[in-house]
This record gives sequence, structure tokens and C-alpha cells, in this order.
Amino acid sequence: MTSVTKIIDKTVDPIESDLDGWVKQVGNPTMKTWIEYKSEDGSILSGRWEATEGTYHATYGGWEFVHIMAGKAIVTAEGGEPLSLSAGESMVFEKTFVGTWEIIEPITKHFVLKL
Repeated sequence: MTSVTKIIDKTVDPIESDLDGWVKQVGNPTMKTWIEYKSEDGSILSGRWEATEGTYHATYGGWEFVHIMAGKAIVTAEGGEPLSLSAGESMVFEKTFVGTWEIIEPITKHFVLKL
């Protein structure tokens, strides 16, 4: 394995189905996920994610760092206050996150996920 991996890798085929733990709540949003890096032990994944307008209820299974490249969303943890995300902003989700992603404008994010 190389010691440096370039992200975004346009040669990676996307996963075009909704991810485990993500359930459509409002509208008919769609998502695509590109896994562009995976650590040797499989505990860290990194890549790109895109979604269209609508709302997903999400249950996380790992810690995630997110950097929004384009679009807008409102993320609300169950029992928490809504947080707006837009291009240029970053956020960390604990593995215990349960809540909604309301995609206001088609969104693209880079992510690093620790399982």
C-alpha cells in the first residue's frame, strides 16, 4: 500500500444505493458514495458522498469527519438543535449520532469515517 492516497479518485465506481442506517423520510432523495481510501485493517474509510434534496433519518455506526464541498443541509440530532451546513464548512459526528439530514440543495461532502 502506498503511503499517500489522492482524494478525489474519479476512477472509483460509486455505491448508488442508500447506505445502511439511512432511511428516506421526506421526498425521494438519492445518494452516491465513493470509497476512495480504506485502511489496511478496514477501520478507516474516506471518500466522497453526494445526495439530492429530501430528508434522511440517519443512524451512525462510526465516528465521521465531514467537509462540505457544495450544497446545503440542515442536520438535527434527535433532541438537539438544527445545524446548518454549507460549502466550505466542516463537522464531526460521534458514532452515537442519530438524527436527520435535510438536504436543501444537492450536496457533496468529503468524509473520513472511523469504524
